[in-house]
Amino acid sequence: MSDIEIRDERDKGLLVACAAGESEGAVFGYIEYFVLDEPERALVPVHTVVEHEHEGRGIAGSLARELYAIAARESIAVAPLCPFVVEWAARHPGEAPVAPPELLDAAQRALADDPAKW
Repeated sequence: MSDIEIRDERDKGLLVACAAGESEGAVFGYIEYFVLDEPERALVPVHTVVEHEHEGRGIAGSLARELYAIAARESIAVAPLCPFVVEWAARHPGEAPVAPPELLDAAQRALADDPAKW
């Protein structure tokens, strides 16, 4: 997938897969997420989208893998609420540490308290 670049646009709450080498290139897909601060810092993916014409290329999986890689580099957890990321993590336990139940509960409460995070 050398034609795809993944960018973390944290200020927008997006992890974006786009055409490599293009600053404003075509967006192939993205994961919407927010950062949870309590009870511990975590990335919370809430939605994954791949544009129809780019489905079947492994873009969603690449986005999920990069989300976990970012979390690992920052020494923080991932508390997945997005069904795709939950399923991807279950298939890749070596790359996707399981979030403690209390962290997932906190992520769900944060989302319920502020639906704009979705």
